[in-house]
Amino acid sequence: MGALDTLSDYISDLITVRTRRKKHKVMQTVEIKVKMDCDGCERRVKNAVSSMKGAKSVDVNRKQSRVSVTGYVEPNKVLKKVKSTGKRAEFWPYVPYNLVAYPYVAQAYDKKAPSGYVKNAVQALPSPNAVDEKFVTLFSDENPNACSIM
Repeated sequence: MGALDTLSDYISDLITVRTRRKKHKVMQTVEIKVKMDCDGCERRVKNAVSSMKGAKSVDVNRKQSRVSVTGYVEPNKVLKKVKSTGKRAEFWPYVPYNLVAYPYVAQAYDKKAPSGYVKNAVQALPSPNAVDEKFVTLFSDENPNACSIM
């Protein structure tokens, strides 16, 4: 009986390996920055993306130049589909400013960003030798020598 159990386990493992090979796409939200000028541009982008297989909902915000696609889609395929409409597109480069430690440092601040957003910069911390940081700590209540300077 031991040999038959081992053989049945081996066969069942082979069967499960073949069924696991299919990749299941995960539900995700892809955000893309697209320059849209008119209702026609907005409609063209929305129709192109909503016709994709796996796209559950499409939200187009022309004021922010932003397209959000939720569904079982791959980000690169969504970007390629938006670019096929003739529009210049890139992944959404902004995050809400309250999620960044120093939102108005040179790497993160962007004048083109919609209100309430800053650029998603990797290095959004000022250098420790920055002049503005020295002045802040110079007149701080936590500085024991602050009274002698004032």
